[in-house]
Amino acid sequence: MNARLSRQEIARIAAHDIPDGACVNLGIGLPTLIADYVPAGRELMLHSEQGLLGLGPAPAPGQEDYDVINAGKFPVTLLAGASVFSHSDSFLMIRGGHIHIACLGAFQVAANGDLANWTVDAPGQIPGVGGAMDLAAGAENVWVLMEHCTKEGEPRILHHCTYPLTAPACVDRIYTDLAVIDVTEAGLVVRRLADGWTLQALQAVTGAPLTLAPDWSAYGDPIPQGE
Repeated sequence: MNARLSRQEIARIAAHDIPDGACVNLGIGLPTLIADYVPAGRELMLHSEQGLLGLGPAPAPGQEDYDVINAGKFPVTLLAGASVFSHSDSFLMIRGGHIHIACLGAFQVAANGDLANWTVDAPGQIPGVGGAMDLAAGAENVWVLMEHCTKEGEPRILHHCTYPLTAPACVDRIYTDLAVIDVTEAGLVVRRLADGWTLQALQAVTGAPLTLAPDWSAYGDPIPQGE
């Protein structure tokens, strides 16, 4: 049976892939889990758009402080040396190019890196722009963490997004429950595959052409630092 990674496993692998010293914004949803899986000894500056720098893992049960929350309004901890500042200062960081990696959720990603993550454009749906447009435009790199398909089994990775765009051609890497895929000038390149999956099987649930990296590896281990 073909394996699928859990949300926690996706976050763990993405956390291990982040290079030492990076300033990383954690967007709402799956990306916020990254804070729980930073490797021991790795020095990262985790940022939350409402004005926190130096996020730590989720607090132990009973230790929650709801004055200290992440972008998804869940309680977090702050590491020694953390900073708390205004929303406007936080967006000065984002718009000033001080975020090395923005880890964002998504509804859809296109083959050229277009991102759609703020609305599904459905009747009665309340759009949630948040800081996604600023992050997509201002971060040096954008990593998307999401399930590979919708609950109905439809692909989220497409030739062209059908939902309104957050930003064009901004995504650099995609982490799903099935694969890690880099967005390159030559197209979508699969770096890692979940256990039991072939490129052909992955292509069948993906709405844009894929190629397999010559040095592809099993999905479960981080990409070694320095690559």
